[in-house]
Amino acid sequence: MSALYLYDDARARTFEPFALTRPVSELRAGAELLRRRWEQALDVRCAGFIGAAHLADFNEPWAPGAASGELPAGSIVANSRCAISLAPAATAENVWVCDGEVAAVRLAKPLAVEALRSGEQRLASLAPTSGGVTAVAGRWLTEVWDLIGLLPEMLTEDIPALAKGIVASSGAPGHATVIGQHAVFVEAGATVEPMVVFDVAAGPVLIRKGATVQSFTRLVGPVYVGEGSTVTADRIACVSVGEMCKVHGEVSTSIFLGHANKGHSGFVGHSVLGRWVNLGASTVTSNLKNTYGSVAVWTPSGVRDSGLRFLGALFGDHVKTGIGLRLTTGCVLGAGANVFDQMPPKMVAPWAWGGGAPYGEYAIDKFLDVAERAMGRRQVELTAAGRRWLAAAHAARWQADA
Repeated sequence: MSALYLYDDARARTFEPFALTRPVSELRAGAELLRRRWEQALDVRCAGFIGAAHLADFNEPWAPGAASGELPAGSIVANSRCAISLAPAATAENVWVCDGEVAAVRLAKPLAVEALRSGEQRLASLAPTSGGVTAVAGRWLTEVWDLIGLLPEMLTEDIPALAKGIVASSGAPGHATVIGQHAVFVEAGATVEPMVVFDVAAGPVLIRKGATVQSFTRLVGPVYVGEGSTVTADRIACVSVGEMCKVHGEVSTSIFLGHANKGHSGFVGHSVLGRWVNLGASTVTSNLKNTYGSVAVWTPSGVRDSGLRFLGALFGDHVKTGIGLRLTTGCVLGAGANVFDQMPPKMVAPWAWGGGAPYGEYAIDKFLDVAERAMGRRQVELTAAGRRWLAAAHAARWQADA
């Protein structure tokens, strides 16, 4: 069987605040991780990723690590930025094209990982000169905020496709209220308490096993709730919730990558939360400017116009916010930031610490101790490799600022 490798090209490596701490293939687009989209579409397990050098020790128990050495002939190399459709695609071909651009190739001969290390190599240049070419359905992520801009349509497509693969699933339980014509899918092992409303007028809802929807929650489709997550007591509209999350209060058009906590009140809209994010009570995002104009966002190449009228905050991995935090429209909080003032600036640097800008630096030894405790509460170990990975990301960020 062919091995699959996900490739972060140069553009993918600008997807901050997330690219500093993880390969783009481990971001959630629509209802699924980009890696899992490729795995499902090609029916091939991912053997590793090719990304920035400081991610060499990337270590999560559910994800493959960084590739090294040489990729064998016959391996499939796919661009992480292509959010391929979850519908099965042909696996016997040599080139896969999405929207007119080469999205994946099967290597005709071995390839050194170092040839892809910079991210500048285009997959089209590696395409075999013979063999079949298959056009696949999907969408290209050209900017990090496309995760939000494409979310409604992707969720609407993804949920029925994922539900087909769930053997033991049913519709909404009899004690729930259903409004609208789209489907409700509840996997065996999920809990839906009484007095839950499924508003599926605009899209479907899928609740995975081990998840809980508590009473007095209104789910406004399309909504995906991942395994082991809990949503409770407010309006949850057009949201993709990864595994082992807690979501309370009003949330709209947002992505929870996984293992993130929003356990209290406070509106979060058009936002992306990385892993191990914890929002203090009454943390609120602004997702619409008073001028109703498009939202500007900090990027590594400067502040740029997103072209989106609605865009909230991008929370990097391990971000922590204090109670009552107010976040401006299009705010970017770098990985590991721990801030607890009233309104931070539009861009908060990775591993910032404090109650007001200019922030101090979150010392890496203290950060790692907190990360170990936070992860341990969910029975996830911060391994020695994990410590090296996060320390390398911390060093890469602060050296870049020096």
